[in-house]
Amino acid sequence: MLLEPEKTLFIRGVTPVLLMSGTPVHDILPVLTAPDGVVPQCDAWSIVPKLTICVVDGPGEAGLMIPALVAPVIDEGGETAQPSEMAAWCADAERAGGAVVLSLDDLPETLDWAYLLGSSTARGGFMPALA
Repeated sequence: MLLEPEKTLFIRGVTPVLLMSGTPVHDILPVLTAPDGVVPQCDAWSIVPKLTICVVDGPGEAGLMIPALVAPVIDEGGETAQPSEMAAWCADAERAGGAVVLSLDDLPETLDWAYLLGSSTARGGFMPALA
């Protein structure tokens, strides 16, 4: 399944984050409960962070492909990054050994990590990167 890049937000950081909205895999992902900020691993899921296509792979036939090169990228502070920052996001994911992937009903206008990690509205978790 192809997910439009407009339904994603890639966030750079020590542990990079991928926010997704309106995904067909939303109900398959586990409900995220991390009020203390420690994001659990998303069992049976992985991510392949590549410059042109990012793949979120789940159990069985579950999964998504995202045209990453044209997807929005921001830094931890919420500042918009240049399109070339996707390469840096991929490098962040490689260094971290994966990324936090969260599926939401809608992308947030502002990043409120306490709400995203503690409200039980997000689904997902940390997904290890596959080479």
